Amino acid sequence: MGELFDSYNSNYGEAVEGSIRFSGLRHDFFLIAKADLLRRLVVERKLRQGGSAVRALDVGCGIGSLHPYLDGAFDSLDGCDVSQDSILRASQHNPRVAYRTCSTQGLPYEDGTFDLAFASCVVHHVTPSSWLDFFLEIRRVVRPGGIACIIEHNPYNPMTRLAVFRCPFDQDAVLLKAARARSLFQETGFSDIRSEHFLLLPSATPLAKKVERLLSALPLGAQYACSAHV
Repeated sequence: MGELFDSYNSNYGEAVEGSIRFSGLRHDFFLIAKADLLRRLVVERKLRQGGSAVRALDVGCGIGSLHPYLDGAFDSLDGCDVSQDSILRASQHNPRVAYRTCSTQGLPYEDGTFDLAFASCVVHHVTPSSWLDFFLEIRRVVRPGGIACIIEHNPYNPMTRLAVFRCPFDQDAVLLKAARARSLFQETGFSDIRSEHFLLLPSATPLAKKVERLLSALPLGAQYACSAHV
């Protein structure tokens, strides 16, 4: 997998933009929506309770495209990826993020290091037979009482399927359903599992966001987030 994304690290943004051009939306629209969701997760899951600092980990961070939109969301942010070339590029553009290259077998961090670990559109690149191990490894690096969050494509959304079909590095993707994500969280010992769908409307107005939240339980949005307590 690392070699695949090494080959796209210099034109990753262009490849993504090409896959979603039919929607009339830019990639940053989706990045901002994910960043807003993660910021809200910190509040709703009370990760700052008692004024404690929040250390977060982005698993499979790629070239760090999401990280400029997370400025100030956490007290510190780490990122790891199997692609060394992507990590080098991410480090150049986001000097305040601590990056490491990781293997497909494990994350290069001690047990219970993070308050929040998230993986954004990563699991569909993992072989399904390794999904359980992936969730277990995320659980290992999150402290007791911390949160893990998986953001994935919604396979029930036809526009999402079209975008995946058009994306050159998603050709072998196996999309993870929200129900399966919840099941994997349960199987790996997480609790208080919640999921929501988002990116339903091509607008970021307060009204559009309100409508999306009201419909978030339905599998309509382009993506979903599933989060749980360790």
